[in-house]
Amino acid sequence: MTSRLVPHRLPLLLLGVLLAAGHAAPAAAADRVTGKPFATRSEVYAPHAIAATSHPLATQIALDVMKQGGSAVDAAIAANAALGLMEPTGSGIGGDLFAIVWDPKTKQLYGYNGSGRSPKSLSLAEFRKRGLSDVPSYGPLPVTVPGAVDAWFALHGRFGRKSMADDLAPAIRYAREGHPVHEVIAYYWNASLPRLSKWPGFKEQFTIDGRAPRTGETWKNPNLAATLEKIANGGRDAFYKGDIARTIDAYFKANDGYLSYDDLASHQGEWVEPVSSNYRGYDVWELPPNGQGIAALQILNILEGYDLKGYGFGSPEHVHLFAEAKKLAFADRARWYADPAFGKLPVEQLISKRYAEQRRKLISMDKAAREVQPATPKELDEGDTIYMTVADADGMMVSLIQSNYRGMGSGMAAPGLGFIFQDRGEQFVLKEGHPNSFAPGKRPFHTIIPAFVTKDGKPWLSFGVMGGAMQPQGHAQIVMNLIDFGMNLQEAGDAPRIQHDGSTEPAGQATVMSDGGELDLETGYPYETVRELMRKGHSVRFANGPYGGYQAIMVNPHGGYVGASESRKDGQAAGY
Repeated sequence: MTSRLVPHRLPLLLLGVLLAAGHAAPAAAADRVTGKPFATRSEVYAPHAIAATSHPLATQIALDVMKQGGSAVDAAIAANAALGLMEPTGSGIGGDLFAIVWDPKTKQLYGYNGSGRSPKSLSLAEFRKRGLSDVPSYGPLPVTVPGAVDAWFALHGRFGRKSMADDLAPAIRYAREGHPVHEVIAYYWNASLPRLSKWPGFKEQFTIDGRAPRTGETWKNPNLAATLEKIANGGRDAFYKGDIARTIDAYFKANDGYLSYDDLASHQGEWVEPVSSNYRGYDVWELPPNGQGIAALQILNILEGYDLKGYGFGSPEHVHLFAEAKKLAFADRARWYADPAFGKLPVEQLISKRYAEQRRKLISMDKAAREVQPATPKELDEGDTIYMTVADADGMMVSLIQSNYRGMGSGMAAPGLGFIFQDRGEQFVLKEGHPNSFAPGKRPFHTIIPAFVTKDGKPWLSFGVMGGAMQPQGHAQIVMNLIDFGMNLQEAGDAPRIQHDGSTEPAGQATVMSDGGELDLETGYPYETVRELMRKGHSVRFANGPYGGYQAIMVNPHGGYVGASESRKDGQAAGY
């Protein structure tokens, strides 16, 4: 989920007082007889196929599809369609989709960038005319073309075995018959209402008598069922060129919006080559910009020069070095990451080992950096979202992430369609000359990123971590937890997380980081670490909820797969 709900944060000075007094000592989730004390449950092992999604019913749908002869891609599409219904707080067909697929036949990875573009009729001048310095967070102006449905059909055309009608049937049935809402989803749904209820179509289609559905309460969405049925029967064009597109066009014309029939009809996602960097013998794969995946590679490249295993998980050195590497990577993220169709991006140089060596020299072991600069062209010339993963019995593995942005998106919900449009356009900069500056028909900087790891040319891990700017930070931490700190797949996700906040952003008119930002530490880090971090100059906080969500599938060297799911959300890993 890429929800940007503001989490509750407290300075850790207060937390330290409580810890010292013995009132809030970090505790294990339960007294398990095996594994790390922070582990919530065991890994899931399965001999044939496995799925890990952020909703138990979606996981079961994926397994059913594979049991009925579908591929991992069929299962991923079926589960993603269901998540748009069951977890509208993080996904839906009004949003975008990115995926990485391991194909066992060709023994290669394939990437798909399913992000949509800005309306062609909207200009930078129009924002200025309205007196805006940033793209609004909600309403019609941040809406971009939804790319998820196009991505479904592109992935299905290449790797699907069952019909799209079969893949979408479970979501259609649940949308008509209803399903019980899970706890974390109900929480975020209720939190979204104050911001989104004023936008046309939201309250009518996404509330029960004006309120959010409660935990365990049955939720139905017959409008979404009808929309998915049209897509199942009419194919991709039913969404982008048929009655659905005409309804969308009329809705935005009537509500001060710019998304048009022509924008939808001309949309096309693209197959892209994943890019990688080797981390201690493992090749970590991400998709290139307009997403932020290469930030994870930059972080890992910098950290590879340190003995993290020797320092130990949770040590002051571990947390400090991670935060400093993140600051450096995110300075480049703000400067360089954008739609490559609108300018050449130095991806190869940014993820090179030579460049990482240069950047590593900027880190002090004793002092937190208050400000960092991005790479210059000369240096480079020289050198709230859902995440899910599925693996089938033939060895195909899918790493897929899909989102509306800011949880439930823009709040704009066209009548009778049963979904909310994304607000990805908020990620544009309203400033000429910036790589991520708004332009008609352009893809904004994107936060959602799937990941994959190979070892000696063979698949090893399909994984992702949801949550805005937390995503590349989470990717790097999972890799570190597995490779440097020897954790198993579930422990790697359950381990307390780090989030650095406050870097210069590639969107809006955010000021350049000049105070070092804020370091959010999840419960579980010893106060000795907190104290030493503060002595190094870090501003440390305690935050509620910004640490993302995780799903992962690993190839079991003994045969079959290993799965893990996020304990902080409602998800499930299961197999057969």
